[in-house]
Amino acid sequence: MNGTRGRGPGPGRGRGRGKLKAARLSPRDVAHVGSSGLRSRPMRVVLSALGIAIGIATMISVVGISASSQAQLLRELDKLGTNLLVASPGESMFAGEEVKLPEESVGMVGRIKGVQDVGATADLDATVRRTEKVDEDDTGGIAVKATTADLLRVLRGEVGSGSWLNAATGRYPSVVLGHVAAERLGITEPGRQVWLGERYFTVVGILDPLPLAPEIERSALVGWEGAKRLLDFDGHPTSVYERSADAAVEDVRKVMAATVDPQNPQNVKVTDPSSALRAKAATEGAFSSLLLGLGGIALLVGGVGVANTMIISVLERRYEIGLRRSLGATRGQIRIQFVTESLLLSGLGGLAGVALGAAATGVYAQSGGLPWVVPLWAVGGGFGATLVIGTVAGLYPAVRASRLSPTLALHAA
Repeated sequence: MNGTRGRGPGPGRGRGRGKLKAARLSPRDVAHVGSSGLRSRPMRVVLSALGIAIGIATMISVVGISASSQAQLLRELDKLGTNLLVASPGESMFAGEEVKLPEESVGMVGRIKGVQDVGATADLDATVRRTEKVDEDDTGGIAVKATTADLLRVLRGEVGSGSWLNAATGRYPSVVLGHVAAERLGITEPGRQVWLGERYFTVVGILDPLPLAPEIERSALVGWEGAKRLLDFDGHPTSVYERSADAAVEDVRKVMAATVDPQNPQNVKVTDPSSALRAKAATEGAFSSLLLGLGGIALLVGGVGVANTMIISVLERRYEIGLRRSLGATRGQIRIQFVTESLLLSGLGGLAGVALGAAATGVYAQSGGLPWVVPLWAVGGGFGATLVIGTVAGLYPAVRASRLSPTLALHAA
């Protein structure tokens, strides 16, 4: 009995009875303690988040504006098609020799398998002016061309006002103006007259823009037969336009030069007008990479601002840190608190930046008549970058806070 009464605790009995265990923080607790520093210093939070917001807004808007412009170009390509080819005179092997396409070029191209529509224009040795009083050298950069009746259908163009040349009007002094030519002549509606060659022609129509044929936009178009009767046109086309089935474009391209001029196919140049739009769409984002880099620099500067804010926060809150440590908070919990605070600060800036960037893209698209496109990868990547920067920016302040001695922190406070 006595031996039993005086016996100390056996193995494992009462061991660790005085050892304290750190309380676990739930995600809700982590969010609460992490946001406490932000709630107590709202103005500093706004200023620090502003740097992040500017960087993200720059990146989102640059990518969004580029994507919106690309979408508009691709929309135009879908509308205009990529199955248009143009044959025109190339350079002769003999210097100074003028190359002319044969008169029967249009009919020959129309016989190629896969070709759906064919039209042609021819440059005329004439000028167009508002009146005969205008100096003959003052042409305003407007060319005069003879055109076949099928040209507008081949180009998928539209008449903005008035009508296109037909079998009747194409034989008489009638003219259709490209929209740039009409602007330069000051013609706003059909029915007006212009001095073309050595007589007045009546404007019967004004075309809408033609992205695939800018040369037509800057031209005054006269009927093929009317040009022969009134302007001494010799019948040789300068440009032959053809529209083929999508699957036949490459086959038509291979035989088009030889078909236009079987005797001298090397004198014929075949071009694809839609290639310029495709190249523009492909390179639309090339210049934006520079601005994207500037946005990244702004984002890094914002991250430095967050780190600076967190370091100052640690210095100002030593008493709070010491009190929490003395009440049992572990170093890991202190680190989590300050990393969470840094993440929240960067996240707020990131959300604001995404909203500002999307809004800037929307304003630009609305003002330019473009579709509003903000790629999801840009939004996700930009916001993810803010979280990474927030984590990195908060690591050093968090480690520094966790290493503060509770007694020294309370004493310094």
